[in-house]
Amino acid sequence: MGPTRKPNVCSRLSRRALGCFSRDAGVVQRTNLGILRALVCQESTKFKNVWTTHSRSPIAYERGRIYFDNYRRCVSSVASEPRKLYEMPKCSKSEKIEDALLWECPVGDILPNSSDYKSSLIALTAHNWLLRISATTGKILEKIYLAPYCKFRYLSWDTPQEVIAVKSAQNRGSVVARQAGIQQHVLLYLAVFRVLPFSLVGILEINKKIFGNVTDATLSHGILIVMYSSGLVRLYSFQTIAEQFMQQKLDLGCACRWGGTTGTVGEAPFGIPCNIKITDMPPLLFEVSSLENAFQIGGHPWHYIITPNKKKQKGVFHICALKDNSLAKNGIQEMDCCSLESDWIYFHPDASGRIIHVGPNQVKVLKLTEIENNSSQHQISEDFVILANRENNKNENVLTVTASGRVVKKSFNLLDDDPEQETFKIVDYEDELDLLSVVAVTQIDAEGKAHLDFHCNEYGTLLKSIPLVESWDVTYSHEVYFDRDLVLHIEQKPNRVFSCYVYQMICDTGEEEETINRSC
Repeated sequence: MGPTRKPNVCSRLSRRALGCFSRDAGVVQRTNLGILRALVCQESTKFKNVWTTHSRSPIAYERGRIYFDNYRRCVSSVASEPRKLYEMPKCSKSEKIEDALLWECPVGDILPNSSDYKSSLIALTAHNWLLRISATTGKILEKIYLAPYCKFRYLSWDTPQEVIAVKSAQNRGSVVARQAGIQQHVLLYLAVFRVLPFSLVGILEINKKIFGNVTDATLSHGILIVMYSSGLVRLYSFQTIAEQFMQQKLDLGCACRWGGTTGTVGEAPFGIPCNIKITDMPPLLFEVSSLENAFQIGGHPWHYIITPNKKKQKGVFHICALKDNSLAKNGIQEMDCCSLESDWIYFHPDASGRIIHVGPNQVKVLKLTEIENNSSQHQISEDFVILANRENNKNENVLTVTASGRVVKKSFNLLDDDPEQETFKIVDYEDELDLLSVVAVTQIDAEGKAHLDFHCNEYGTLLKSIPLVESWDVTYSHEVYFDRDLVLHIEQKPNRVFSCYVYQMICDTGEEEETINRSC
């Protein structure tokens, strides 16, 4: 008989959190995650490459599920070895899924069907159908036909897990229309829905006559964000726009007469008419100018981050108060580095109000605090810094022998993201275990080697380092996910070849284990 397989710790703790062993699921869940964090970070725990696969189509990951073939095939990564959950029937190119979001049941809401309490994939197809698909079986639970008058292409959360925005491709105008001098004023459409059960908020058109030469527009937390090529960013209240300019309230599945045509809202070929048409400039909430439209809001109280709208200011970040545009004390952040790739900055996703500033050789976590004796003003200070493991000497000496035999020494400065030095490539946050994950890469001989480090989110202390066995080419596109007891690396190689490497947590028993190479 073979060795007895130990029960999966992560699965057992998840079962307890669902109430199998306690009525107080919230407290148990937090306790479980604390135990799991201790297991992940202890010295004897290893992360082993248990599965590798390759694909000609993009690979996506979401909450323990790996999606292939434009979301048509789903593989669960929770088991000890990834297993196929479902595979949807093959379809034509016009029916392929172009974008998708994972919806998970909200706590406290009463839903009409028992199946609604399970996770669903909200998917947008190439022929303008919005689908709700069971995340475990692949069965289509709901379908809505959007519209025949434009091509919808992108899905995003307006309010996470509650409201979605479906954005169309931008209308650049047909060649025939441009040659005839016909003005096409609608630049793009935004369709807004509440999820579970699906209900229509409305479809909004972004009109050139009202907003001017817009380069892009999106919805986030009830705010319409409009961007211009000049770097200008303008914010409007979507609720105010809907209340002021909605021509007619529409309900999915109900008969509707629109423009002399009668049909059912959300069914083909009628679809959903554009029922929010702005005829006058709506009230402006806020505007700012930033290089490449880079603009973020966060912190406590609200602050925003921009780069001054000049090319020579690239890599310089200003942190300002939203209420009066005043610059925070020490609010100009510029990393002292010389590199080919620029550094990046963003508000910490842990809702602490902190800011993460990432460069090639350091990760700064900044905090926003009140100035003593002046509660109306705030200052930026360092909470902690994570440094790359590299030599301090940035100068390289080269010896050259002349024809006369004289030895000449030349020195030059290395770039901060020189491939032969350890360089930070990805920084992410695991919210359930409260860990910062940092991918560091070093070029060794002809290939790059990467490792994933786990740092304490509160103090920045290094708790664990995991080597990735596959080589890392810095010229490829990479994504790395750390999700509880799983590490997943997706890379895109030339000629649209995608590779996926799955690592799972194992406890080292001290016994010699044979190398497992499983491929799909």
